[in-house]
Amino acid sequence: MPSLTRHIRWSSWSIAIVILLGLSLVPPQAVAAERLVGIQGARTLSQSTPWIAQEAGLFSKYNLDFELKYIASSSLVTAAMLSGEAEVGLLGSVGIVQAVTKGATDLVFIGGMKNILTHSILAGSEITRPEDLKGKKIGISRLGSNTHYFVAQVVRRLGLDPTRDVTFIQTGGEPETFAALAGGAIDAATLTAPMDARAVARGFHHVVYGPDLKIPYLATAFVTRRSVMASRPQAVAQFMRVMAEAAKILHTDKELTFKVLAKQLKLDDRQVLEAAYNSEIKALERRLEIKREALEGVLEEVAQTDPKAKGVRLHDLVDRRYLDEMERSGFFERLWAK
Repeated sequence: MPSLTRHIRWSSWSIAIVILLGLSLVPPQAVAAERLVGIQGARTLSQSTPWIAQEAGLFSKYNLDFELKYIASSSLVTAAMLSGEAEVGLLGSVGIVQAVTKGATDLVFIGGMKNILTHSILAGSEITRPEDLKGKKIGISRLGSNTHYFVAQVVRRLGLDPTRDVTFIQTGGEPETFAALAGGAIDAATLTAPMDARAVARGFHHVVYGPDLKIPYLATAFVTRRSVMASRPQAVAQFMRVMAEAAKILHTDKELTFKVLAKQLKLDDRQVLEAAYNSEIKALERRLEIKREALEGVLEEVAQTDPKAKGVRLHDLVDRRYLDEMERSGFFERLWAK
């Protein structure tokens, strides 16, 4: 009987060991993927990394079940982030900064894609100089958006008042702004890559070429909530690694990038894609960096209508833990060494 008992105990241990060994051999993909919802604020080259990641299979590589939503309105994006409709976002920064100044301190920037404005103002032959914009209808995506801020900056530099000397027409997004310009509903359009190149191909010209101005501004940033980082730090970390790999592809694999843009924007004109890519890629961050002067530019703009922005510290807006971890661990170095 004792020998039988020892045999039963040994069999139990053997079974347990086999089970543990079997579990250790299960590939990561067999574990349920982390569900993550993201918001994209504009359908542009600078916000194409989620599209690229999907095309390259990076979300499945990092075991993320990712859903991307498109919301053009800054106020609606902010509301969606705060309500929990999405955990991460890739969007312009002004709406988030405005929300933080009003007490929504759960929102935080965790990375950057573009730290200068590269928008341009395009028009037909009837507008030849920037000064000719006075009294004209200028298309922007939304009031409070990057496009709105860019035009306001340009108009002020011309000695004009953006609240009186031009009329802003909200279109909803860059494809819609281009359509309004092409259809004659507006006199000029504020566009970035690749829609500005598409407008040039249709016979419009640059009245103001934004990349030459190099206006510091956090034009495209990665956003999440502090509460999400506290409850799901690994999911956010994996998302940032996906975005880092997608940024590498964006900078080094033009053909895949063009394939994605053709699919997402219904734009397959090679000449337009080349022109857009060559002008915009120089402004896009390789390691998802957020630059101090870019955030200061946003705060200065918000402070013109909300004095509380003057008291906001950069530390209140940014959490660098994921950028620092990718740098410290050698992830960025290995990624760009490939």
